[in-house]
Amino acid sequence: MDPSWTPEPDSGITISTVAANGLTFEVAEAGAGDHLALCLHGFPELNFSWRHQMPLLAGMGYRVWAPNQRGYGASSRPAGVEHYTMDRLVADAAALFDASGATRLTLIAHDWGGAVAWNFACHRVRPIERLVVMNLPHPYCFAAALKHWPQRRRSWYIAFFQLPWLPERVLAANGAAWIRNAFRGMAIDKSRFPDAVLNVYAAAALRPGALTAMIDWYRAAVRFKDRMRPGNGGRVDVPTLIVWGEADTALGLETLDGTDRYVADLTVRRLPGVSHWVQQEAPEAVDAILSEWLPRA
Repeated sequence: MDPSWTPEPDSGITISTVAANGLTFEVAEAGAGDHLALCLHGFPELNFSWRHQMPLLAGMGYRVWAPNQRGYGASSRPAGVEHYTMDRLVADAAALFDASGATRLTLIAHDWGGAVAWNFACHRVRPIERLVVMNLPHPYCFAAALKHWPQRRRSWYIAFFQLPWLPERVLAANGAAWIRNAFRGMAIDKSRFPDAVLNVYAAAALRPGALTAMIDWYRAAVRFKDRMRPGNGGRVDVPTLIVWGEADTALGLETLDGTDRYVADLTVRRLPGVSHWVQQEAPEAVDAILSEWLPRA
């Protein structure tokens, strides 16, 4: 297996292959212990997006796993939209926790990984101690925002992704230029996305079948809407931290409205002048927030 990302030797991060839920996952690991911090990336990212947070979390006593979720990197890529429904994505996260052998779980997630984490917490698939979600609103708050034109306009690409084959061709063109521009183009501090970083994402997206699998997350969300609905009325009963880059052009600040109706113990930390790619663009600020809010494992 060619790794999607080779961590720096002094990072304390290693890459392994983990069998879970009938698939194999490419997992970045750091730290040790019985309390797993499971870090879930978004689109069009990889476990690589957690490179700045993993050493911090390991230093706080957590065992850190950041998987490439199904369809991404060198993880399994089952063919067919039906394999990318929310229930399957949540089951992957639960199976990875089970495979780790840990007994305590904290979920840390961004973008699409945040959607998985919200659903995992609402459905109470496994007991979790704390939930951290970055730049992805609670599912019911996002659904409410989508009823209005500003968020519908920002989410135009979801409709585009429903088309067959054309989105893959557009995203792959010119060495995955669309993927590269998704990061640097949206970023406020573009220096955080040098070519060396963009090359990692572009190479992973250009693996055979990768773009179809990645886009199938969006196709499944539309075709199997009933499976996107969080359980237990959307209520989250664990302490929850939202970290939000305010200069997000994909998700408006109004998508946070009403979150406290679903989350009793809620902390929100907003970072002005930071884009959707919050943990990569402002790692120092995000790490400071995590180290303050999360207890030592």
